[in-house]
Amino acid sequence: MRRRTFIAGLGGVAAWPLVARAQQPAKLPTIGFLGASTSSIYSQWVAVFDKRLRELGWIEGRNVAMEYRWAQGRNERYTEIATEFARLKVDVIVTTGTAAVVAAKQATAAIPIVFTSAGDPVATGLVASLARPGGNVTGLSNQLPDAAGKRLEFLSEIVPNVRRLAILTNIANPIAVVETEQLQAAARMVGVEILPLEVRRAEDIEPRFEALHGRVDALYVISEPLMASNRVRINTLALGARLPTLHGLREYVEAGGLMSYGPNLLDQFRRAADYVDKILRGANPGDLPIEQPTKFDLVINLTTAKTLRLKVPAKLLTLADEVIE
Repeated sequence: MRRRTFIAGLGGVAAWPLVARAQQPAKLPTIGFLGASTSSIYSQWVAVFDKRLRELGWIEGRNVAMEYRWAQGRNERYTEIATEFARLKVDVIVTTGTAAVVAAKQATAAIPIVFTSAGDPVATGLVASLARPGGNVTGLSNQLPDAAGKRLEFLSEIVPNVRRLAILTNIANPIAVVETEQLQAAARMVGVEILPLEVRRAEDIEPRFEALHGRVDALYVISEPLMASNRVRINTLALGARLPTLHGLREYVEAGGLMSYGPNLLDQFRRAADYVDKILRGANPGDLPIEQPTKFDLVINLTTAKTLRLKVPAKLLTLADEVIE
């Protein structure tokens, strides 16, 4: 009798893990968020992204899981993080910027990839076309290269005698080539000479400024993760060299830059959540058209203008979406 009881007990113990496993909740769909720069830079954007996901019914920890990683503008980290997400088999990868998207695309052809903003995704080979991206990549274009001429126009309102313009660019980022070409074409039309300042790492930035003194009238900074991670340092160096700076995103002007004109990234991140929602509900990323920016902001830093002893015309202040004082 004891033997039968003992065997029955063993049967109960052996069966317990099966019952327990059956009662465990299914694995939540997981979003791998590859932040191309730092968490502090992304804080407002992530908040907007998360808020929109909640509006669409996705609550972190309840019916969706989030994995955040931060690359700090380093190209090698893009590859490491993207490879990790591929190994974890997340359900969708969300990232920003051409170089980060390229790394994610190289890491996986199966996991859907949504970019919150990327410059000219067709020219840089991220997608086949805007209307039919194909493959596993989709998202929002930021059209930064197309705005280069408009930025030069705004700069000439504040600095009317620009003859030589330096362009600070991370040549390891594919979009830098596209935007540089756009800027050079726009500059030729108004008789402005371009002086390229090429960098690959944060350590390259300061030496480039040392070669600038007295050689140029202003500095154009191509917006991308390496520059974003070093935006305060770049603007500090520019002020020290008495150089007005021109940017593509408002975050650079908040960090001391003179002026920016480009897409509103808060709006871009909010709209990116709609792509994630559709993909988690079964949509094929290759069938989701690339969307264009709908909101562009002109932002001017009056404090920086005063430091550089520049007068901002009243007409330009009226056009500005935001003036920082």
